[in-house]
Order: sequence, then C-alpha cells, then structure tokens
Amino acid sequence: MLSVEPDMEVVGQACDGVEAVEMAQQLLPDVVLMDLHMPRKGGVAATREITLSLPQTHVLVLTTLEAEETVFEAIRAGAHAYLLKDVTEDELLETVRAVHRGESRLTPQIARKVMEQFLRLGSVSEGLKLDVAAHSPASSPIQSVPPMTHAQDDMTEPLNDKEEKILRLIAEGMSNRQIANTVFLAEGTVKNYVSRIMDKLHANTRTELAVMSVRQRRGD
Repeated sequence: MLSVEPDMEVVGQACDGVEAVEMAQQLLPDVVLMDLHMPRKGGVAATREITLSLPQTHVLVLTTLEAEETVFEAIRAGAHAYLLKDVTEDELLETVRAVHRGESRLTPQIARKVMEQFLRLGSVSEGLKLDVAAHSPASSPIQSVPPMTHAQDDMTEPLNDKEEKILRLIAEGMSNRQIANTVFLAEGTVKNYVSRIMDKLHANTRTELAVMSVRQRRGD
C-alpha cells in the first residue's frame, strides 16, 4: 500500500526491534512505522533508540495494543504518532504524511487514554509535573511539559471562544482536517488558528496544547 503511493518510498523492512534500529541508522528514513511486540527488542525500546540517535527520523507506532501503559511508554520514547491497526488506509497514509511534516497524531481513543494518564499523574504530582520525553527536549518530538506557573499564566494571552473550541478539539486528538470539518472552516484557517493558539499559550507542540487544555479544565 505504501510503495504504490507516488510520494512515498519503502526503503526497508525489519523483522525485529534490533534490526529496526540497525536499518534505521543505515537507511536514515524520514518515517518509521513501528510495531510494539517484536522479538529481541520491543517497539518502545527501538523507538527510544531511533529517536535518540536520529532526531530527524519520525516514528509512527502502528499496533493492535491500546493498553494505557503501553501508549504512554511509546509516547515517552519519542513516537510522533500512535495508531491502532484498524485505521483505514486513508487515515494511515494521511498520518504518515503528517508525521513526515513533523506533526503529532493520536487517534481519538488513544488521545483520551493519554489525557487520562496525564490526569492521574496530576493527582499525585502537584501542578501536573510531567516528563513525557525520555530524552533531551531538543531531539524530542513531544517535549517535556513543565507545570505552568502563575507568572507564565499571567503572560499568556486569553483565547477567544473559537480558539477555546479548537483547543478542546486538539485535546481530543483531532487533526486539522477533522477540526475543520467539525467547526466548518477551511483546513488552512484551522492551521492559522492553531498557530495563533500556540503563540498565545507559548506552546511548542500540539501535545503541549492538549496538556494545557486538561489543566484549564482541572483549574490548575
């Protein structure tokens, strides 16, 4: 399916996690589709090694697993996207392209699990102190999100009603296209809204925006 797409080239296929890391380092792919259950080295460990050594290579986890601990560990390891294997072909292809552009994508059910995990962490850690990156922020597609201080909160520019709605949809794991269809706007307009929201909240990634949205609903 991937090899017949005019803008994609399959440069290699690995049989296990050890081979996945070795081939990624040799072939320097733009995107890696990573399974989580593999012999010799699991997908989480392989993802961590690839994202550490190859910051320009983006990992898309594609699996049948949706256990919350597995989801969270894969994201901490540096995965840009996490899809279940029952996604449609169009969804998979669009996500590969989005990951190549540097975007982070989670299916709605996975996004909910991540947000639930953030909330649980917040209940035992004052200010929702999260370390969602297993390596340095400079090379991480999903960076560590420090607790928002009152000083930072004062510096953020308030969102209007439309921006608040789009922020909630981002927290639900929606892509720009899905948000556009939901709020009846052009996809380019949504992209502009997202950029403006990130500027106002001083966020670097969509994942940071999602965490901020959860904080706002919890009143942190």
